[in-house]
Amino acid sequence: MSTTIAPGTDNAHNALVARFHLGGSGPTVAIKDCIDIQGMQTRGGSAALADAAPAAVHADVVRRLLDAGWQITAKANMHELAYGMTGINDWSGTPLNPQDPARMPGGSSSGCAAAVGAGLVDVAIGSDTGGSIRLPAACCGVIGFKPSFGRVSRSGAYPQHSTLDCVGPFARRMALIIDAMAAIAPGFDRAKAAVPQREARIGLVHTDSDAAIVDAVQRAFDATGWQGDRITLADMQAAFEAGMVLINSETYAAFGHLTGQGKLGADIEKRLAAAGTITAAAIADAEAVRARFIAHVDAALQEADALLLPSLPQLPPTLQDIRNGVPVLGLSTLVRPFNLSGHPALSIPVPLPGTPLLTSVQLVGHKGDDEKLCALGLHLEQAMRQAPAN
Repeated sequence: MSTTIAPGTDNAHNALVARFHLGGSGPTVAIKDCIDIQGMQTRGGSAALADAAPAAVHADVVRRLLDAGWQITAKANMHELAYGMTGINDWSGTPLNPQDPARMPGGSSSGCAAAVGAGLVDVAIGSDTGGSIRLPAACCGVIGFKPSFGRVSRSGAYPQHSTLDCVGPFARRMALIIDAMAAIAPGFDRAKAAVPQREARIGLVHTDSDAAIVDAVQRAFDATGWQGDRITLADMQAAFEAGMVLINSETYAAFGHLTGQGKLGADIEKRLAAAGTITAAAIADAEAVRARFIAHVDAALQEADALLLPSLPQLPPTLQDIRNGVPVLGLSTLVRPFNLSGHPALSIPVPLPGTPLLTSVQLVGHKGDDEKLCALGLHLEQAMRQAPAN
């Protein structure tokens, strides 16, 4: 196993922070820089971790990819400390959105989505604590999969302790998502993930998204031939807010010690300081919401094979708009609730009529049945390829 490390950002895209080669001759993979690779620093996109000691061992997900013969060829850039949704990083560079360079790439797995979208690697492995795989996948026009909570080992991923975070893959095709899951998730049944899903029943979740995005979701549903009813999923907003409480509390527990050193970005410093004031009562209230929301999702899935809704309620804003103060927190209202609940969720790009940009639909499946959700995603992808051009 050879290693040639070339630190520094990828000048063309800012998607990658190191290029090297580990492993065999299988598909090429980039690993988000909050996941350990033996002998390399895990810097989390932060100057505060610039002098971190090299990792002593591979993260479980890295080891499994190498054991399966994949080629790990890069470390992917990210939003600082995986604590943001825009992907803007003034220290390690902001990855270029391959769909539209003027727009944000999304975070926190920004480099993963951008690298896959630009064709720099076949697959990237990121992490999703509040939408951090699905949101940048939606921004960059690629597929992103958040597995069921606990399905993929987080050993060697940061933060070390989380009740929300999941490690999962990005790719341009569902076949590679399935291949990646078979490599990183012990017991993943590749054959089950390819079972035809023409007769699936799907719950179409009502959301307050832009009309063009709602129309794109409906067009995608119509192309699949699936049956299903429109539903309202209770406590979505409460689950979003509870997810914010928990991610803030857990991120402070992991990285609060880095505040006050003058090494964090101003926004991260401010948010971490505020996160340190979250009370035990607020955490208990968030956990009560979690229990209710899990029950709501499970009840909806008793009548459906999966739920279908947008990944983002609107198109991602431009980098300039964000720097001018346009709020972005609401972009995660449709993805963050499923970190709280722990259900698997898959973002798949679909055409947005009237624009060259792709938007994204999100499929949410039964907890633990990641194979069925991948099979549904495969059917949706195939149906969209066969659908007539708009």
